[in-house]
Amino acid sequence: MRVALFSGNYNYLREGANRALNKLVGYLEREAGCSVRVYSPVTDTPAFKPEGTLVPVPSVALPVRDEFRLALGLPHSVRDDLKRFNPQIVHVSTPDILGVRAQSWAIDRGVPVVASMHTLFETYLEYYRLGWLKPLVRAHLSRFYGRADYVVAPTPALVAMLRDLRGDEHVSVWSRGIDREMFSPTKCDMSWRRAHGIADDEIAVLFFGRLVLEKGIDVYREVLANLQTNAKVRALVVGAGPAESSFSAINRTVLTGHLDGEELSRAVASGDIMLTPSTTETFGQVVLEAMASGLPVVSADAPSSRALIEEGKTGILCQSTAIDEYVAAIERLATAPDVRKAMGDAARSASTAYSWNAASESVYEVYRSLVAQTY
Repeated sequence: MRVALFSGNYNYLREGANRALNKLVGYLEREAGCSVRVYSPVTDTPAFKPEGTLVPVPSVALPVRDEFRLALGLPHSVRDDLKRFNPQIVHVSTPDILGVRAQSWAIDRGVPVVASMHTLFETYLEYYRLGWLKPLVRAHLSRFYGRADYVVAPTPALVAMLRDLRGDEHVSVWSRGIDREMFSPTKCDMSWRRAHGIADDEIAVLFFGRLVLEKGIDVYREVLANLQTNAKVRALVVGAGPAESSFSAINRTVLTGHLDGEELSRAVASGDIMLTPSTTETFGQVVLEAMASGLPVVSADAPSSRALIEEGKTGILCQSTAIDEYVAAIERLATAPDVRKAMGDAARSASTAYSWNAASESVYEVYRSLVAQTY
């Protein structure tokens, strides 16, 4: 099977969406015998080696978030490459200009289109004072997902939403996976904590992921400021991004910057509690990675977190902006090591339900069904 995949960011920044796409492409080529060509903007400093054959698409930097690139369409060189490749499936993963043009290209030629949902773009707008654009963005997203022959989304809640939007059942779950050897409680390292100035009797409250406003940084900062007056806690921030300076107001914050591999595993497992106030996730890969590392998670009560966290067993869900609820939840866990350990153990156990191969196979089965119906 020949698959053409279109992405707005396949490997130039490390994010949950492109990691899932790379896992999918690796599975398709190694396990399913597919040939995959990926069309995406690129940079001179990619975050990781891409799976499949990556075809660069000309792009420009976005004005508000210049770390991201925007392809302005399908130039002749890309169209010629597509014609030679002659894909049997077109998979669009970003509702940008490139994704829309790729949809049109496939529709004009009778090639089935699969769309995958990775980002709740409309939820980002308020963080950048662009809330007035919501009606336009929602209309565009409705059309984009409505034009696809089939849509895959990471949680049952999003599947239900998309089925309502489309008015049909041609939507299913494409979940995510976890490397439980990489993310494991065994990677906890007290000497690493001490080297970063975290005392043995301090509770390290982890913030993990890209440091951008839409991840709930303001809430995290306020919660830590309240906690530090009543409990012996430290802010442990693992990640990098344009909003890094927002953490400077938190007393004695440990900022690790971007980490990979064993360094990342050690940092995450060396936290005590993860706090994630984000309501903009479609899945929450970092939550799953913290759970696999044996950390109880205190999270905003959002559809993505409800799909991963069992309230009171693997974590605690709070109203998204209720600072007092977050503070109470973390103080409870900080002062009850037995509860914290039991919740972390349960979170680790719950992570066994997630497999990259099983998740990728579910997408391949969608491809197979569409190809069988079409050709």
